[in-house]
Amino acid sequence: MVRFIAVIVALLVSNALAQQDRPLRIAVIGLVHGHVEGLLWNARERDDLEIVGVWEPNRDLFDRLAEKYDLDPSLHHNDLERMLDRVRPEAASVMTSTLGHLAAVEACAPRKITTLVEKPLATTLADADAMIALAELHGVHVLTNYETSWYASVHEAHRLTRDDAHFAPIRRVVFRHGHPGPIEIGCSSEFLHWLTDPVENGAGALFDFGCYGAAIMTWLADGRVPDTVSATTRTLKPEMYPRVDDDATITLGYPDRVGVVQASWAWTHDVKETDVFTEAGSLHAGRWNDLTIRDPDTEPYEGTPLPRPQPFDNEWSYLRAFVRGECEVDPLSSMELNRAVVRILDAARRAALTGQTIRLSEFGAR
Repeated sequence: MVRFIAVIVALLVSNALAQQDRPLRIAVIGLVHGHVEGLLWNARERDDLEIVGVWEPNRDLFDRLAEKYDLDPSLHHNDLERMLDRVRPEAASVMTSTLGHLAAVEACAPRKITTLVEKPLATTLADADAMIALAELHGVHVLTNYETSWYASVHEAHRLTRDDAHFAPIRRVVFRHGHPGPIEIGCSSEFLHWLTDPVENGAGALFDFGCYGAAIMTWLADGRVPDTVSATTRTLKPEMYPRVDDDATITLGYPDRVGVVQASWAWTHDVKETDVFTEAGSLHAGRWNDLTIRDPDTEPYEGTPLPRPQPFDNEWSYLRAFVRGECEVDPLSSMELNRAVVRILDAARRAALTGQTIRLSEFGAR
């Protein structure tokens, strides 16, 4: 009997280990977000990811991407709930418009499927709260992905303002995020259709790139939201973006610091930069490993960020490890932080429309 039990235990352990080694079974919900091509490329090139189903109402779009990334036509589905029930994915990558995130979570959460949505979490605080309530009710997570979450430079700036007393306290943070514009950089027609729609996207550059600064600022402030939010938006190129803003500036006011979020579709180049100013020096966190440090009244010098540890070096390794129970929630992807981001963006949209400064204690507190 003892030997029999030992054999059973060994088999169970072996099966569990085998399951951990298998590729993560991912369902793709929507193909209209341009970032989906990153997932399709990774699933083709890596052996730890497997796309088991794709829901996309536009069959021509599916066929075009299927040919480009060698997707089997049998992966295509028109009915989202039927697809989820049939393929039983471990996780879902949501590549719809931002407005479509809620419907995806409504389908996934009751089926205990973790979802990874592209930034920002929602177009309104009401939608964000609905998604979080569904996730909490069903014991699952809705994770939000930002490119900057995987930058060693940003994490090093965060670490240096905590572990090195020389770079504290923070007094001002300036964020510059964006590019020359979605039309200018050649986004697909499907991507442009919703990205330039104020309902589907929430706004224009304000939501598309303002979310980065809102997320990193909240993280640097240990989850605290600002006391005040003010914002201005402009459409600098109305002939190209007649329905949405293409340039936005958000000011986040705290008792001990200020954040200035510059989000634009009118930069001359792709830009994702964070400048952290403290009483004893400043840190410039550019893309990926680009870190520059400057002491007061001295020349800047290059910093060497600590490499991002696996699985926190890219979104797909992280998603796989999280779903398999191998890591905790990364704060930048968490529901709590991303509710704060949507709260800030929703308030910024109202501030830009009214010309008033919004006090967050009176906006979306709970």
